[in-house]
Amino acid sequence: MRLDKFLKVSRIIKRRPIAKIVVDGGKAKLNGKVAKASTEVKPGQILELEYFDKYFKFEIVEVPTGNVPKDRAAELINVLESKGITLDLSGEEDIFE
Repeated sequence: MRLDKFLKVSRIIKRRPIAKIVVDGGKAKLNGKVAKASTEVKPGQILELEYFDKYFKFEIVEVPTGNVPKDRAAELINVLESKGITLDLSGEEDIFE
């Protein structure tokens, strides 16, 4: 299954076009390498994702053949790490004046 489709099916990102934009923007890594939306995912791979101001690290447990019910989507991944990304604006001009 393609990475952008997996992000939608696992409900990490709600819409596939948004998943494609995030991934093609260089914000997703599979096993430490920057991935494209068309990259095939496999069980056991480690997915790192920067989405908005958050960083996530997942282990892909299962890759379904199609869509899955909402209650089963969480079984597809194992969350290894989750944290907010803080922007360091110290020393910068105040952009909100």
